[in-house]
Formats: sequence, C-alpha cells, structure tokens
Amino acid sequence: MIEALKRLLGKKESSGDVARRRLQLVIINDRANVSPEIMDNMRAEIIQVISKYMYIDTREMEFALENENDTMALVVNIPVVSVQHGGSDLSRRRR
Repeated sequence: MIEALKRLLGKKESSGDVARRRLQLVIINDRANVSPEIMDNMRAEIIQVISKYMYIDTREMEFALENENDTMALVVNIPVVSVQHGGSDLSRRRR
C-alpha cells in the first residue's frame, strides 16, 4: 500500500525497484490464484464503469494486486482527464 502511495506522489523508482515490484505482483497473483485472464476482465470492466462518469487515461493506468502484512488489496491508479457532465461519447473517454 505504501508503494502505491509513493507512485501516486510521483517518486521515481529505480529499475531494481520496478523489477522487484513486478516479481512481487507475479508471486501475489500466483498465491491469490487469480489468472491473467480474470485480471484483464476485471480491468476492462472497471474501465467500462468509470468511463461512464469520467474521461480517463487508460495508457497510464496501474492495476495490481498487492500483499502487505497478510492482507491482499486491489490497487488501481487511474489518471482522470476530466469529469463527464452528461452525454456519453466513447471516442473521447479513452485517450
């Protein structure tokens, strides 16, 4: 959870930190028994729901399971471009 806050606050990670975090995600996903297909489906559904209300930048989105102190959390960082005020124009939602 602390790592997610550091990413939100813009602290740069070294390549070693990035590699360590990726390995941790692989291990967590294996322990949680969550397949990559399920993670992809969850990601797509979350994007679909949030896109009804906000214009988001899916290219910069972070989506991961994190484990700290025997507690698992789904951590999602979604950059919001703007809040949608009525209407639904799918072409503008995903930048």
